Amino acid sequence: MSYQPLVERIRAEGRNLGGGILKIDSFLNHQLDPALMAGMGKALAEAFRHIKIDRILTAEISGIAPAMMAGLELGVPVVYARKKRPITMSGPIYLETAPSHTKGGTIELLVSGEFLRPSESVLIIDDFLATGETLKALARMVEAAQAQLVGVGVVVEKTFEGGRQALIDAGCNVPIVALATITSMEGGRIEVE
Repeated sequence: MSYQPLVERIRAEGRNLGGGILKIDSFLNHQLDPALMAGMGKALAEAFRHIKIDRILTAEISGIAPAMMAGLELGVPVVYARKKRPITMSGPIYLETAPSHTKGGTIELLVSGEFLRPSESVLIIDDFLATGETLKALARMVEAAQAQLVGVGVVVEKTFEGGRQALIDAGCNVPIVALATITSMEGGRIEVE
């Protein structure tokens, strides 16, 4: 599934920084384009509207905007995994770690148990699917909460990094939807569909 306005923006403004890093800071990861974000949220919501969803789970910070827009369209709350524990977070906490491609290290992801409940149907939405490590960590949280993962939606998938297969191999046998697919970043190019 391609969301053409996003594909066009990647072609016009995306920068290949090497090492598989795609810079799209002008509309997603630093500065946000509200109209584009609303369209992406609607497209993600449409892809999953046929599935019962109780809440959306994402990771801070770049996953929040697309998750929020999809949550608005679906009429469900959005929970984001925090990278640092605030003093207000108490009670049971789900904690997972994942290597970060852009941060160059391992990050912690934390969600309060009060916002991820047993038996709920959870949709994960994030900005990128690359190696799948962050999404696998979020999926483990859903499992630890005894909730049900019902789908994964991402803004951009970099197919050459194998994340989709890594999710499937980890037992995430749910629909996986990407609004734009990067098939290669060889030689400084960005091949997007």
